[in-house]
Amino acid sequence: MSAVGTTEAGAVRAGAGASPAYALSDCLTMTRRELAHWARQPVQVLVGLVFPVMLLLMFGYLVGGGRTVDGDYVDYLVPGMLTLTMVFGLEGTMTAVTRDLEKGVIDRFRSMPMVDGAVLVGRAAADMLQSAVGLLVLACVGYAIGWRATGGPASFLGALGLLLLLRFAMLWIGIFLALVAGRPELVQAVQILVWPVGFLSNAFASPDSMPGWLGTAVEWNPMSATATAVRDLFGNPGGEPGHLTAAVVWPLALLLLFFPLAVRRFGRLGK
Repeated sequence: MSAVGTTEAGAVRAGAGASPAYALSDCLTMTRRELAHWARQPVQVLVGLVFPVMLLLMFGYLVGGGRTVDGDYVDYLVPGMLTLTMVFGLEGTMTAVTRDLEKGVIDRFRSMPMVDGAVLVGRAAADMLQSAVGLLVLACVGYAIGWRATGGPASFLGALGLLLLLRFAMLWIGIFLALVAGRPELVQAVQILVWPVGFLSNAFASPDSMPGWLGTAVEWNPMSATATAVRDLFGNPGGEPGHLTAAVVWPLALLLLFFPLAVRRFGRLGK
């Protein structure tokens, strides 16, 4: 095929006229690229899996107390830690995207005959898979220290769905912030904000045990809505059925806001 023919084919593939088969192929290629990093960076993957486990054990055995929590504190803590892990995953997403930006990897991908946005879809797919593995590991550790989910199989799967929905929303927030920041060192500034948001929730303690103004702020945290709904579906202390709607609406609202912002920012790179 001539150079002109190759360029034209690439333009068709990368543009709006790309077929669904080409789009799927490009997205799968980018997903495989992200997953290949796991084999090259096993320590980073292990740290991401072990850190939430360390927090769970620390709060469960060293710091925990569960003031105003009816029932076993571990049953209250584990769903909160599962939720917190979905929020803390934002940092890993930002680091990966800013690293690719700094090295010029994304610019090279955008110059290739590739469907627009395949890089972002690949990043999202790999992160969601890693989040699912992290949930499984943390749930197994929770089971080992005495946590039990008594809500039934359907409720258990529903709780996992809520957790992954929150992670998906946080993922696109991370992608957008990474595209805005552009440099890995700026991720630290975001970490300073992520930790207070994560801990300003009902992951570790009931809002009833906090001062009135603080408990109100905790109740309005989207993460608290997910944690409370997940506890209810798991059949654990601190669960309230009325939070299920908020646990769905909050992540969807964040997703509807940050997904188009991330896609638009990605399209403007280099302009």
